[in-house]
Amino acid sequence: MNTQAILEIYIENIIQIMTPYGSGSGFVIDGLIITNSHVVGGLKEVVISAKNLKRSIAKVVYDDPYYDLAFIKFDLEKPKVELKLSTKNVENGDTTIAIGHPYGLNYTATEGIVSRASRLQGELEYIQIDAAINPGNSGGPLLNTDGDVIGVNTFIIQNSNNLGFALPYFYVQEAMEMFNKLGRDNIIKCNSCKNLIKEEEIKNDYCPICGIKLEIAKLRRKGYRATGASKMVEDILSSLDINVTLSRRSQASWRIDNGSARVDINYYENGIIIGDSKLCGIPQENVDTIYDYLLKENNKLSYLQFSINENSIYLSYLIVDSSLTLKEGKIAFESLLKYSDKYDDILINKFGAIKQQREED
Repeated sequence: MNTQAILEIYIENIIQIMTPYGSGSGFVIDGLIITNSHVVGGLKEVVISAKNLKRSIAKVVYDDPYYDLAFIKFDLEKPKVELKLSTKNVENGDTTIAIGHPYGLNYTATEGIVSRASRLQGELEYIQIDAAINPGNSGGPLLNTDGDVIGVNTFIIQNSNNLGFALPYFYVQEAMEMFNKLGRDNIIKCNSCKNLIKEEEIKNDYCPICGIKLEIAKLRRKGYRATGASKMVEDILSSLDINVTLSRRSQASWRIDNGSARVDINYYENGIIIGDSKLCGIPQENVDTIYDYLLKENNKLSYLQFSINENSIYLSYLIVDSSLTLKEGKIAFESLLKYSDKYDDILINKFGAIKQQREED
């Protein structure tokens, strides 16, 4: 099969995974979402989305820093055509297809060849490929031309020309069999003695079998906690009954969809917090009428301000982090959410403004 056909057939199996630390990819095998350990970042919960699934919170039930593997569980709708692990040996020169979400560009497929079927890195074998993979591809499947999974795209060599490495399918098969044999969740693999440890049996973050410190256990126990102005932003969103985990895109970025409008909140290194709603686009007609309307509305608004950038209308709220308070922030963000949806509808229906086309994430 060619690359386009493979993508169309198996696209329902491809998962986007988001944490406060970044985003990555995953894929469904036998009801489990497979990804890299470094993608889930030591968290017990991550946000996932898929072709037929809006952003949802899912549980990380297995974390294996040795193989750099993690398993996620969620009650997913069964894909029409399911992916399966390969049973064939990988050979040098085989055609490969890497699928994932590099830099947040959903469902990107790149084709290449196996440069080296077995490249030893430390104690583990990896498949070296020349298919272009980038940040966000981690955890996604590497497929052969039959559409079978031959590996998990795991890492690249920085500043190189398409030097990518995938964890081979047989490691994934071994990990799945060991995990399923236990018949329970919340399992950590010790990267020293290689035993599977039930999280509830771990005391003070030490492996109960070999005694080594389990960094992954510490990370899962602590979880993610926002600090400083980021925590204030999240406290404000929580006070507005917004699910912070689902809206969080990074440690300093949040996105909320409200009606036809979308609000992005970003906290910048210079201490500025900006809540932006990119509304509709300026039409070719009625431009003067729209400008007059926006100027009049600006005089009525508190906290918020209309602006135009590259032919798009924005409704924004800007504040310095040291000035942000729970009380004032709640009023401002609530107004931004309310009025962004209201004005988007008015501008489209009354003035013929152009509705934004958005890619789901």
